[in-house]
Amino acid sequence: MTAATRLASLPMYCEAELRPATERWWAGLGRHLRECGVRDVPETLTWPDDYHGHWRAPGLLFSQTCGYPLVNLIGPAVKLIATPSYDAPGCEVAGYAAHVIVRESAEARSVGDLRGCRLAVNGMTSYSGYHVWRRILAAGDDAQSFFGDIVTSGSHRASIRCVAAGEADACAVDCVTHALLSDQSGEELRGTRVLASSPSAPGMPYVTGAATPDDEIERLRAGLLAAIADPSLTPARKELRLTGASVLSDEEYRNAFAD
Repeated sequence: MTAATRLASLPMYCEAELRPATERWWAGLGRHLRECGVRDVPETLTWPDDYHGHWRAPGLLFSQTCGYPLVNLIGPAVKLIATPSYDAPGCEVAGYAAHVIVRESAEARSVGDLRGCRLAVNGMTSYSGYHVWRRILAAGDDAQSFFGDIVTSGSHRASIRCVAAGEADACAVDCVTHALLSDQSGEELRGTRVLASSPSAPGMPYVTGAATPDDEIERLRAGLLAAIADPSLTPARKELRLTGASVLSDEEYRNAFAD
């Protein structure tokens, strides 16, 4: 394996406005990984179009995924490194919530008032955009039966736009995405409000390929923690709202996200 064949990506919070900060964060993180003995660390990030194929790539060194596909779709292809923490409303250490977004003018005052409405979702394999509804809705309800119609938008950002434009009545979005949009493109949130928030679940973890040996995973964790403590990377971390990292177990993810 060489740096040319090993892959690194940070695709979960990668809106165009945040890519420069993400690349600065990776440059510093990569330096710390090398200093901790990780070999063949890519100099630059990959920005995949096919996330699931990318996560299954045999050369995957470092990436970030969502808890639902981790447990239900790509689990055998990856190993957990650590779970980052973010400074955003709805986050609890290594946990995060989804916000239910409606138009500011909507009459709804509770999630129950959304029955029969039109829902926008970023994708059917997303936890915070779709599968989280099983934790938001009352027992016995699910998104397919509760909502009158479900439209797929392609991204959390697009789901919010659908709600703001009246093309959908509600969406659920990752609270970190919501906070980052408020920082970078607050005008896109105008005319919307947070109706409710979901219970907390384990955050989006950093992962490596299943072939990565355990001793190298320890070096990846050491490099990550060193980068988080590096004062020179504070501006990039602050822009990304990144505050720390915790090592969670496979069981914690299975308990939260298994179908």
